[in-house]
Amino acid sequence: MKAAALLLAGSMALAACASDEDDSASGGSSESSSASGDLRIGLAYDTGGRGDKSFNDSAYAGVEAAIASLGGEVQELSPNDDASNRPELLTQLAEQGFDPVIAVGFAYGDIISDIAADFPDTTFAIIDSTGVDLGEGNVTGLQFAANEGSFLAGVAAALKSTTNYVGFVGGVETPLIQSFEAGFAAGAEAAKPGITVDVKYISPAGDFSGFSDPARGQIVAQGIFDAGADIVYHAAGGSGTGVFEAAAASGKRAIGVDSDQYQTVDDPAQQAVIMTSMLKRVDNAVEAFITDFSEGNVEGGTDITNDLETEGVGLSYSGGFIDDIKTQIDEFAQQIIDGEIEVPTAP
Repeated sequence: MKAAALLLAGSMALAACASDEDDSASGGSSESSSASGDLRIGLAYDTGGRGDKSFNDSAYAGVEAAIASLGGEVQELSPNDDASNRPELLTQLAEQGFDPVIAVGFAYGDIISDIAADFPDTTFAIIDSTGVDLGEGNVTGLQFAANEGSFLAGVAAALKSTTNYVGFVGGVETPLIQSFEAGFAAGAEAAKPGITVDVKYISPAGDFSGFSDPARGQIVAQGIFDAGADIVYHAAGGSGTGVFEAAAASGKRAIGVDSDQYQTVDDPAQQAVIMTSMLKRVDNAVEAFITDFSEGNVEGGTDITNDLETEGVGLSYSGGFIDDIKTQIDEFAQQIIDGEIEVPTAP
């Protein structure tokens, strides 16, 4: 597989963007950065905004990479605490002439078609949701086979577990995050039949605070470690730092998500417990979309799926903690690519 060879560059880009994070980018605040060129990109973040060292930061890294290559500027907006202003964020970016406008996260899925209808000459993209069947032709869905990458995370957890007990912490109990859970559990079972997979969520469906509450993430993960797990995988956005804190306090291991979190966390104690991360190459997908847009090659009303075959998902190898099981991981990945293993999308 070629995926591992791409990880270091992506990690370095994410680490660089994280170091530039401005804590003011929350609660509806905005930031902008510019370079030469006419490209004007609008970026509406998911809960937590830039600086989550995960999903949002990966999207920002993709925009920055595109600007470095093509020139232009980016305007960033973050939702307020209850995320009730998501429609206003997209509207503001479109009204100000930013094009394309990129919505980071499935939570924009319920409202993006209305905004797209109001601005038919603006090109929109939404991460982790669909651009199909919205009734508009100016929305592209950037999707990821997170279940496939999570399957490999489950394989790694099972092969490294000495207690035959691993855990999963989801940020919000939604179908999208359940696809991470389903893949992880399937991978763990495939690698070590009969292993226990303990699943917990920080908040229920509709309550997006589970993506930005490290304290609650730590409590949930600590309960799983106390019950006997020695490795916990999180798909909880900014709450994942709490999972790392619990792992460090317990002398156990954790698996990050979205970006190479071994490279992006600030705390050496947290870094030491991150044995791998499940990579959703949001940065690559965003950069490719912007490049296509600049070349006039975006077709609205469609979805672009990033999976193992396209190297859109995978595992990180930073720290060398799973180098010894890479052969087994690669074998499972190839079976998925070849269609010999069908990874579930729901628990």
